[in-house]
Amino acid sequence: MANAVDDLAKTVAGKESLAVESFARALRMLPGIIADNAGYDSSELVAQLRAAHAAGKSTCGLNMNNGTIGDMRELGVTESWKLKRQMLNSATEAAEMILRVDDILRATPRPREDRPH
Repeated sequence: MANAVDDLAKTVAGKESLAVESFARALRMLPGIIADNAGYDSSELVAQLRAAHAAGKSTCGLNMNNGTIGDMRELGVTESWKLKRQMLNSATEAAEMILRVDDILRATPRPREDRPH
């Protein structure tokens, strides 16, 4: 999915392309985080996974039972498209809210008038 988002970033102009690239980078970090949380060598697993994807094995993923990469289709791992779409929508909305709050906090305060009470 990160590769598809990276390809999309090349077609987007302006500051939006930076946001799309950052989103792709965040997606690329997920396998490493999952491997770290499972106690495996994340750098080795992610390197193997990227090599498999570059070789055209798009159904490869992390097999956390063995600490290896494997064909998710053979392992019976499937993902619901509706669930994945909702997770991405929720994550995007959360990121937008954080950015909006950050913009509000950076805004300069209005000068106050001294008024008698």
